Amino acid sequence: MQLEIRPDPSEVGRARRWARSRLAGSGIGGDEPLAETLILLVSELVTNAVVHTGRPAVLRLSLPGAEGESATVRLEVADRSGRAPVPRCVDGDATGGRGLALVDGLADRWGWSPEGAGKSIWCELDRCDRPRQLTETYGIDASAYEGLAFEAV
Repeated sequence: MQLEIRPDPSEVGRARRWARSRLAGSGIGGDEPLAETLILLVSELVTNAVVHTGRPAVLRLSLPGAEGESATVRLEVADRSGRAPVPRCVDGDATGGRGLALVDGLADRWGWSPEGAGKSIWCELDRCDRPRQLTETYGIDASAYEGLAFEAV
C-alpha cells in the first residue's frame, strides 16, 4: 500500500494518520511499541523527504497479514532526489539533524537504494523483537523525542 506525498510540511501529519489507519486495519494495536516506533519512523522519513528534497514522494508500507503473526514491517519513502541520505553530527542544542540517527537506533535494519531518477530510503521492524535502546546505542535520550510522532501538524 502506498500514499503520494506532496512537498509540503503538512503532509507529515497526513502520512502519520494514514499509517495509523493501516496499522489498525492489519491488527497491530496503536498502543503496541511497534506501532509507536513505526509512526515515529514515518515522521522522520517523510519529514526528510519533504524538507530536504522539496519534491513529491511516495510512502510505502508493507504490513504482516495475520494478527499476532511474527513478521517484518517495512516502511519506504521514495523521492525524486538522487542525493544520498547523509547522517549528520549535531550538537545538543540543534533542533534538527537527528532523523537518520533515530532511524538507525529504532529500526532493525535500514538503508537506501537508487530508484528511477531518485532514491528509496527504507527501514524494517521485526514485530517479535524489542526496539533497541537509543541511549545505550547512540547516547540519545529518547524521551526528548516523546510526543514527536503524535503532535498535530
